[in-house]
Amino acid sequence: MVGAQEQGLKLLVPRSGVSIYAIRVQMALAMKGLAYDYLPEDPRCKSDLLLASNPVHKTLPVLIHSGRPVCESLIIVEYLDDAFPGNGASILPADPYRRAVARFWAAYVDNKMFPSSIGILNTANQQERADKVEETLAAFGLLEAALAECSKEGEAEAPFFGGGSIGFLDIALGCYIPWFEAIGRLAGVPPFLDAARTPKLAAWAGRFSAAKPFIALLTAVDKVEEYITKVLYPKWNVAVTASN
Repeated sequence: MVGAQEQGLKLLVPRSGVSIYAIRVQMALAMKGLAYDYLPEDPRCKSDLLLASNPVHKTLPVLIHSGRPVCESLIIVEYLDDAFPGNGASILPADPYRRAVARFWAAYVDNKMFPSSIGILNTANQQERADKVEETLAAFGLLEAALAECSKEGEAEAPFFGGGSIGFLDIALGCYIPWFEAIGRLAGVPPFLDAARTPKLAAWAGRFSAAKPFIALLTAVDKVEEYITKVLYPKWNVAVTASN
């Protein structure tokens, strides 16, 4: 592994240590075998470096490569794959169609699936919560079918969205695994990654979570629960109870 100084890589991340999108980038860096300087930031007190690196959205994570910033986690993952083709395994599929499909589902996870699941904790009453749970379960059902299609290698099914090895969509979805479990626990609903309802996804999540080096990168579920209840939705359960 080439050192961070030689690669000129710096990663600006939220100090909380639970950022889905920072962990996603760290997974990509690990896959490519790249060393980097880890620079935690306080999102409430943005540094001059962050403001200069991401003046449009002023959000984290930001990758800085040889002084040039790259923003947005999925874009950073693609950039790392393109900028370091000789390092580690390829993250994106080589086939243009499979690349497009992986990008589509990655955007679906970010823009539909996760907002639906975390939205369960921002509902005003039991009916709204039930509707959100149903919406979320439907999204997981679609990903179950997508896994069956994306993982095909000839007539056989491979273990990951990327086929025989972890790829772009695996990383895009895998960084959410502790969050899905934490949200389910807090909402008091059956696990979203349920072996009876979505057996392929549940088995995939087990394989992904056990894969090196992702074991060390996935946030502990208890830590995610604490962050949700103390920072994101500290009064969500009180509000639901009061409105019933």
